[in-house]
Amino acid sequence: MKIEIFTDAQTVAEEAAKLIASEARSAVAERGRFVFAVSGGHTPWVMLKALAKEDVPWDKVHLAQIDERVAPAGDPDRNLTHLRESLLENAPLPPNQIYAMPVESSDLENGAKEYAKVLEKIAGVPPVFDLVHLGLGPDGHTASLVPGDPVLQVSDAEVGVTGVYQGRRRMTLTYPMLNRARRVLWLMTGKDKVEMLKRLTKADPTIPAGRINQERALVFADREAAGEA
Repeated sequence: MKIEIFTDAQTVAEEAAKLIASEARSAVAERGRFVFAVSGGHTPWVMLKALAKEDVPWDKVHLAQIDERVAPAGDPDRNLTHLRESLLENAPLPPNQIYAMPVESSDLENGAKEYAKVLEKIAGVPPVFDLVHLGLGPDGHTASLVPGDPVLQVSDAEVGVTGVYQGRRRMTLTYPMLNRARRVLWLMTGKDKVEMLKRLTKADPTIPAGRINQERALVFADREAAGEA
């Protein structure tokens, strides 16, 4: 795992956008498409707005979700709502190349299976993302892989459903799916990440984030998250 430290959250977001754009161009040159997935959060939305200004072969980009809260369409709790506002309204990404998790389904477990089939169509069997973007919670969670949830034990599915966490159930990519990614990009900003970033860099298996493959991982952190401010 490599760590790069930047002055502030804005710079983290902008540098992440540049990296994703570079990865997109390389993937399209090598494999004809760029398939990536993003998590939610304020800094990622800034990152996606910055990405919209970069040189990206948008017609060959396919964007999936890392996780999503079970909430109605358009709800401010939904990552998809902010993803559309930050990226779709600013970049010429074909709307049908954003793949929303079916959290409005009456059968969430079946919805997770259907989303796994969608991933196979865009990323192969088994599906492999060119890049996944992850964040790190103060409790050590990443994606919606949260401490103590049975979803942490899922090893035979690409997509799982959690119990209630911070008031919402979630749909999330699982460890097998995340750990096949060609590149993992972590974004970390703010003082509340200092302790968990230290544990992540040690691959601490007692926090969910510590079980993510570090071989192809890159951390972009601001000085606060790195404990330098």
